[in-house]
Amino acid sequence: MNWEVPVFRMSRAGAAAAATALTTAVLGAAPAAPAAPATPAAPPAPATASAPGDESLQRAFASAAAEFGVPERLLLALAYQQSRWESHGGAPSTTGNHGVAGLTRVDPAAVPAGADGPRLHTLDAAAALLGRPADELAVDQAQNLRGAAALLARYHREAAGDPADWRPAVARFGGDGRGPFAERVWTTLRTGAERTTADGQHVRLPADPARPVPAPEPVPEPAESPGPQPRPQPAGARNAAAVDCPAELDCEPRPAAYALTDPGDPTSYGNYTRANRPDDGQQIRYVVLHDTEGGYDGSLAFFRDPRSQASAHYLVRSSDGHVAQLVDNRDVAWHAGNKTFNMHGIGIEHEGYAFPKDRPTWYSEQLYRSSAALVRHLAARYGFPLDREHVLGHDDVPGPLQAGVAGMHWDPGTFWDWAHYLDLLGAPLPGRAGVPKVGDPIVVAPAFDTNRPAVNGTSDRPENFVYLRTGPSADAPLLNGGTRDAADWRDKAVTGAHYVVADVSGDWTAIWYDGRKGWFANPGGSATAPDTRPGRTVLTPRPGPASIPVYGRAYPEAAAYRAHPAIPVQQVVPLDATVPAGQSYVAAEPEPVRGDFYYARNIDGDTPDDRTLVVGCDSYYPIRYNHRLAYLRSTDVRGGPAAPGC
Repeated sequence: MNWEVPVFRMSRAGAAAAATALTTAVLGAAPAAPAAPATPAAPPAPATASAPGDESLQRAFASAAAEFGVPERLLLALAYQQSRWESHGGAPSTTGNHGVAGLTRVDPAAVPAGADGPRLHTLDAAAALLGRPADELAVDQAQNLRGAAALLARYHREAAGDPADWRPAVARFGGDGRGPFAERVWTTLRTGAERTTADGQHVRLPADPARPVPAPEPVPEPAESPGPQPRPQPAGARNAAAVDCPAELDCEPRPAAYALTDPGDPTSYGNYTRANRPDDGQQIRYVVLHDTEGGYDGSLAFFRDPRSQASAHYLVRSSDGHVAQLVDNRDVAWHAGNKTFNMHGIGIEHEGYAFPKDRPTWYSEQLYRSSAALVRHLAARYGFPLDREHVLGHDDVPGPLQAGVAGMHWDPGTFWDWAHYLDLLGAPLPGRAGVPKVGDPIVVAPAFDTNRPAVNGTSDRPENFVYLRTGPSADAPLLNGGTRDAADWRDKAVTGAHYVVADVSGDWTAIWYDGRKGWFANPGGSATAPDTRPGRTVLTPRPGPASIPVYGRAYPEAAAYRAHPAIPVQQVVPLDATVPAGQSYVAAEPEPVRGDFYYARNIDGDTPDDRTLVVGCDSYYPIRYNHRLAYLRSTDVRGGPAAPGC
């Protein structure tokens, strides 16, 4: 049995046989390198003023709405929920959404038998209504909006209900009618929205606070589609009909496999570990966001196979934000490639691709919104802060040992819009406050829509990171011998990450990163914001040694296993990385956490000391060390509170 829970690798035998099966996961290309949470309400659509820009798109909304008799405000709100009025240069989303109205066109060959349906082909339906080529509607925003308005008007006529009630038509436009799409559209009508898009289009929807949000109404299923049905529970699954989700998401249970792969070996099981978190002592501190590198249905099939040796707690569908729960949150899913983060984390898979070269390149707005609603719910339930040291990408998870560093994943990719996602969490990035000073804790905060660093293999587009260099110059080499490959995380600082300023030179700022200074362009403080979190702790190495070790996991010391003789002692081994004297790093927790290790051997938990948590006296601070988190032993640092007693 591999006690270091396996990395979620998408390349399993047979998985690539179908177009929607999970493909080979993209791996990292090179080695390296708080306040108590509130229970936020669902955040409104941003309605802050934007800089004036081209208003031709605003006029296209008015023209399309008038032509087809659709309320202009409704068309604006619907399109905002589809794309935030972004065109993405005509490129489709991960599930084939095109243009500001999010009209869909998916290749039937890429959809499992029985899963295809009209909601995946609204682009073709809209084009037929206009008598124009579908390819034109995909890239011409005026035609895209005309097609959406024509389709919405047709849905409204076919609903044959109250002529003033557009909700059934909106629900049908957004998917199968059971999800939260219509409620989100009506919320946008109430709160309003205003922004300037990445291509300079200024669009505004004034707020209407008096507008009520209609209660969800049941939408009849077509006779040939009975809708989601109860699934048989796999062996060992518990209470598979229950889900831990906010009510608005209407999540469904789709249990991952919990079964033997060898009937003669009780240790040969997948795809997760039975536990009783957090009551068994495994505090849930993190959410880890992933992408599937494949389609929704293929991903479900992958997780139902115990030979996959991988799982996540949730899966979010791109087309409509539908959520399935795969693993009970009490149990430890195998998703992060690092046992410490599996033990203390919840994994959420998102239908999409980190860096596709032959397929769509952006995540849908409904996926972002459902994921954020889910994370808000989990943060309120388990008590972790809504910041980027607790809401992580897979790319934030460190290699547990040096041998695993090069193979760590880097999803959800460089075009995941962290700033927007934090807004949806109700935890927006702090406001910029000018050029930071040496010693200041800061947050990396470039403006996503205008932040366009060059990335190999893709055209100019917004990205979520800044490049780090060896000196304060655009001619200085990239840090750590890094490259412009999206998979190369050695030279990138990602939006929302917390660091300490090491130096300032003109328009350039340096942070302590990977044991050295990493410089990035920051004119006027445009790419940073102050770290204003209450309880923030800045750590420096204790006096004496030239450097202190860095760890990829937080395991207990050998003495902690004495009370559990059946449990193999796990070695505490640092990475090759160090923190030299004089450097400073921001702790992800205000106090250190004790090292621990959860032992689970047999599928039935019936061996001595099975399903036991070993907790040590040694404690650790998680820090943002480079692109990823890592751990420092509390006795090696100063700046934080005293380590807890044993």
